[in-house]
Amino acid sequence: MPFFSFERTVPLPLEETWRRLTELPRHADAVPLTRIRVLTPAPTREGTRFVARSGVGPLTFDDVMEVTVWHPPADDEGGLCRLEKRGRVILGWAEIEVRPGPGGRSRVVWREELWVRFLPRAFDGVLGQVSRRMFGRAANRLLRQA
Repeated sequence: MPFFSFERTVPLPLEETWRRLTELPRHADAVPLTRIRVLTPAPTREGTRFVARSGVGPLTFDDVMEVTVWHPPADDEGGLCRLEKRGRVILGWAEIEVRPGPGGRSRVVWREELWVRFLPRAFDGVLGQVSRRMFGRAANRLLRQA
């Protein structure tokens, strides 16, 4: 399973950074050719399940995920959200951590490990690089959009 991570420092308060990164339906606006469907009632919490459906026409797949850790930031303490990927094609996990940064800014740490079923392990390096770039760009879009 390829593992990748990236970090960002943004000129936003913790709560706003958290909101922009963890409003699950917003991810569809940041990831091309993807729709998000939340399967459980609001609000988001541990146990929330959702599906990211990506692709075009017959070349689509569902990335089924569940929130297994949900600790929003509070009292100037950071927050952590962990998602377990439990689909038929994509497995693994992702963590979005938001913590105080310098000068009132926020620091984001995104860690992810994923496995694409039926994709030979020889492609792990390429998958990790492409995923890091794709999710990094998605995080940038989410953090820029109010």
